[in-house]
Amino acid sequence: MAGKWYEQLTPGLTIEHSIRRTVSEYDNILFSAITHNLAPLHLDEEYSKTTMYGQRLVNSMFTLGLVCGVIVGELTQGTTMGNLGFEKVTFPKPLFHGDTVHVRTEVIDRRESRKYPTAGIVTFKHVGLNQRDEVVCEAIRIGMMLKRPVAEMQKV
Repeated sequence: MAGKWYEQLTPGLTIEHSIRRTVSEYDNILFSAITHNLAPLHLDEEYSKTTMYGQRLVNSMFTLGLVCGVIVGELTQGTTMGNLGFEKVTFPKPLFHGDTVHVRTEVIDRRESRKYPTAGIVTFKHVGLNQRDEVVCEAIRIGMMLKRPVAEMQKV
């Protein structure tokens, strides 16, 4: 199992995820088109030249999706019951075409699930950074994580 079990997700645990991804113009245009976000700030180069950024921005929902996707392989693959929600999402700096994103996750808190005895609730802080280590996305996310099965515990 690639993901971490609830018992492994102790507050203070920090993971520097190994996957990095350079965002392309195609990523941004495709995502904006399939989500019907027609904002010229994402699609219109000439318009975007007149803004404070001077160029198109990567759609912030793509940025959030990428940050939350990068973490899956090393954190939640096969060990999550689902995403329960976000407490806070911010985009302190914009992401541009050609920027390379890397992600750091910190476990903020955890508690037993009252409803599901085989799971616990974990609060994560995911931080997406560009190649200059500027924060482009920060998300506080709550996930329902599976506990290690008894059979798995006996192997340890």
